[in-house]
Amino acid sequence: MKKIYSIFAACALGLTLSSCDDFLDYNPTAVVDEELAFSDPEGMVTSAYAMLGDCWYTYPFNLFPYGDVTSDDCLKGGSGTGDTGYHAFDIWTTLAPNTPGEMDELWYRLYCAVSRCNRALLSLNQYGENVLGEETMRQRVAEVKFLRAHFYYKLLTVFHNIPWIDEDVEAKGSQESVRNDEFTYDELFHKIIADFRQAYDVLPVKGPGEDGCANKIAAAAYLAKCYLNLAWGDGYEATTGVDHINRDYMDSVVVYTNDVVNSGYGYLEDYGDIFLPEYKNSKESVFAVQTSDYEDDHTTYGRANWSNTLNGCWGMWSCGWDFHKPSQDLVNAFKTRNGLPEFDDYNDSDAYPVNGRPDGQKWDPRLFHTVGMPTFPYKYEAEYTMTMDNSRDASDYGFYTSLKEVPQRSQGETFNGSWQAFAMNDYVFRYTDVMLMRAEALIELDRMQEAGEIINAIRRRAANSITKHISYAADQCEIAEYPASYFADKETARKCLRWERRLEMGMENNRFFDLRRWGIASETLNAYFERAQHYTYEGRAYGAYYSAAHFTPGKNEYFPVPYNQMFYIPGLYTQNKGYE
Repeated sequence: MKKIYSIFAACALGLTLSSCDDFLDYNPTAVVDEELAFSDPEGMVTSAYAMLGDCWYTYPFNLFPYGDVTSDDCLKGGSGTGDTGYHAFDIWTTLAPNTPGEMDELWYRLYCAVSRCNRALLSLNQYGENVLGEETMRQRVAEVKFLRAHFYYKLLTVFHNIPWIDEDVEAKGSQESVRNDEFTYDELFHKIIADFRQAYDVLPVKGPGEDGCANKIAAAAYLAKCYLNLAWGDGYEATTGVDHINRDYMDSVVVYTNDVVNSGYGYLEDYGDIFLPEYKNSKESVFAVQTSDYEDDHTTYGRANWSNTLNGCWGMWSCGWDFHKPSQDLVNAFKTRNGLPEFDDYNDSDAYPVNGRPDGQKWDPRLFHTVGMPTFPYKYEAEYTMTMDNSRDASDYGFYTSLKEVPQRSQGETFNGSWQAFAMNDYVFRYTDVMLMRAEALIELDRMQEAGEIINAIRRRAANSITKHISYAADQCEIAEYPASYFADKETARKCLRWERRLEMGMENNRFFDLRRWGIASETLNAYFERAQHYTYEGRAYGAYYSAAHFTPGKNEYFPVPYNQMFYIPGLYTQNKGYE
């Protein structure tokens, strides 16, 4: 793994040097003394927290290229298939250890974050009790363990074979001798669980909007997510799915989600409000990466969400790059008949609503909060109505745009120079996500009716999310609760849960990881690739590049260990299956 030398980012030095001697004699400025930094444990904890939002579109910590572009919910977008390296995620067949190079950036930056956490722990161990007092030190250690587990969860989710580098390794400086096959997938997950468990045991309960710090409820949500992943298997299809379910782990999901249910968090009344910046720390937000606008924090540019800087609509923003494009398959999934999903025939024909022209096809109202479509107001604002011109490369990627990660156009960007960025929090967990995890576990524990109550509560909220923001689509919306009979058998209950998760969490960077967890990625994605290469909108074809797409089980469930990491110290790391 690449060495991580610095604690804080040093300022770049622009120097005109007349000789090598000048360079050697130069005394660097703007460099933090290492021992001085270590003697400030509170500052070291702050530096670890700062990594939560230290993202960029080539290493987005929200993992949108890994969780959405890879799935049937989303097309890459941009100016064409060569725009960024993420085309490999869209079609899978060209994915290799050196393609895209963005994988190496993500690996490196996440391990920078881990290093910050390890150094903060060393500082706390050495200076924490004297400087902060025993109780504050104990809480800070738990917070940093939470942060480290958060970053390791992402690394394990994406790369599978990863080295476990903790504060002991950091203290010894032995990072470059740690193998990535020292621990199994199960063992790595339990190391992550141990960190989250320490946070859960030590940290206080904090209610909605108190602050953006790690707390007991966020740790409970993460523990539930870890156990839910483990409960289905190891992610590879041959050893994942309904034949590999661990009921004890499913029990743990229910236990930890109990804490979230009883915590004061809850469903925000209107689905659309969840994705407006003025509601970003509402009761729906269990844990989120915090952002700010420059007018709020009195800085030059604010603390923007740079993971999503590519994802603004083309021609709508001052600099909209038009990535993260919803698929026709996702739009079709929002179809309803008598208020219920068209489970088995939703893709028999392609459809899309047109503003002011209702027809016999009805839609789940969450479609209009999730997908921007021509003829409809962009993010509820009629003065910014979308047209077919709001697509940068329609011949490849069609005419839809993603709505959730952007504010309303009238609010403007946080930064609008040659790049755009928005002060939109990144949800790590929102309450509905946790409740869907709980429902998933309840179904596998044969408590289907309890799961049905959760899912119908979510559908009730969706039904009540029309008047405030999308009244213009009211005559095209129809949604009903599932009858109790839908939760009388496990197979149908699973179908309801999986459908609800797709609709509720659409374009929130989860879809591929859901398909992988359930062991159905290859059948779902390869069927999608067959359909997607023939999509049309208003007679205009797009998506033909999907003719080259294919998902290979036993290989593509995880991403390859990046080439630069494999060969930085040859022989140290083992490559993931199928990429050797």
